Amino acid sequence: MKKLMTLTALGTLLVYSDALASGFNLKEQSAAAMGNAFAGATAGAEDISYSFFNPAGLTRHGGTKVSFSGTWIAPRSKAKRAIAHIPGEPGEEISGYTGDIVHAAVAPNFYASHQINSKWTAGVSLNVPYGMVTKYNDDWAGRFHGTLSKVTTVTLTPMLAYRPYCKLSLGAGLQLQYIKARLRNSTLVKNPATGGIIPGVEDRASLEGDTFDIGYTLGALYEYSDQTRFGIGYRSQVKHKLKGDIKFEGLMLPANQDISARITTPANLTIGAYHDINDKWSVMAEFGRTYWSSFDTLDIYGENNGKMSTTEERWKDTTFYAIGASYQYNDQWKFRVGFAVDQSAVGQEYRTPRIPDSDRLWYSSGIEYKYNDDWTFNLGYTYIRADKGKVKLLGYHDGDNARGSLQADYENDIHILGFGASYNF
Repeated sequence: MKKLMTLTALGTLLVYSDALASGFNLKEQSAAAMGNAFAGATAGAEDISYSFFNPAGLTRHGGTKVSFSGTWIAPRSKAKRAIAHIPGEPGEEISGYTGDIVHAAVAPNFYASHQINSKWTAGVSLNVPYGMVTKYNDDWAGRFHGTLSKVTTVTLTPMLAYRPYCKLSLGAGLQLQYIKARLRNSTLVKNPATGGIIPGVEDRASLEGDTFDIGYTLGALYEYSDQTRFGIGYRSQVKHKLKGDIKFEGLMLPANQDISARITTPANLTIGAYHDINDKWSVMAEFGRTYWSSFDTLDIYGENNGKMSTTEERWKDTTFYAIGASYQYNDQWKFRVGFAVDQSAVGQEYRTPRIPDSDRLWYSSGIEYKYNDDWTFNLGYTYIRADKGKVKLLGYHDGDNARGSLQADYENDIHILGFGASYNF
């Protein structure tokens, strides 16, 4: 009984930790594009880092080029007025730590491209498209829902772009994606004789797992004129089968066990436009759609027990809108600004403390400095202001008998600073 209860709880943690990585999808794959809040990222192709959003843009870059950057992401998330009820004991209320639960991290990326001939260009990128850490004190009110979530991803993408005629370019690539997750939560101990909870006795359970799987990316770029271009990009869903194990610590330890779970990261569709008004001013816009509805349920399978649990997801597809402008001050300096609206994929009835996400507004700016014909540097800054989020888990979902109910209010915002450098051989 104890083992089943614990594994059911970990099933919920697993799905939301991966959703955390996807829900906190790291758009920050280009310091230059960040300056415009990623407006026009699918059509801009201003340097080869834009190939993350549209591989077809590689045809605009001759010779051999490399680009690398690092993005410092500093989120702030505070939980307030957290109240929970112990599973199986609805009359007993608990509360605890409600301070800052997220941590800053650096996300690097690298790009390289080589023009094979006038029609073909090859490229490769190395990115961290998902990743975040949330950590609560072990005694906080929602400890049965989670105390630690750590997710890291690395994606290698070889790409090939083709220009069939002067105005049109097509691109494609493979997403070779690796994900590693570490999760922890508290669990209650049940008396095997009576089935009731043993008062004051808690164990902790930890899950670690990883997986490597493959997806693809496609893109097209249409250059209507020297001043105007349009782009469309598509990054496929990646179906993962995460494998790992669960370990326990406490007074009444069940046997450790290998587990597996199928997780699908969602597909993304982006459409962008870019226009040079004159030799100084440029404007751009972006529309993005992320197909979160692929997250509906998650099944956890144990090595010894078969299907251990089913967890409800109920994510919804989301939309991203962005507009931006750039000003070319002189041959060396360019200034960028941008604004974006980013929807949350989950409402309060399914939002968990592992991903206290909410609708967000992006305010971005950037500077580009062209040192010489070979070196170009970019600096981008974004402030993301998120709506106040509410967790309202009332204990009605599948598996809630192992976690209980939880209600909490969250205040979130994020500061992001990106630096990039590009070199032409």
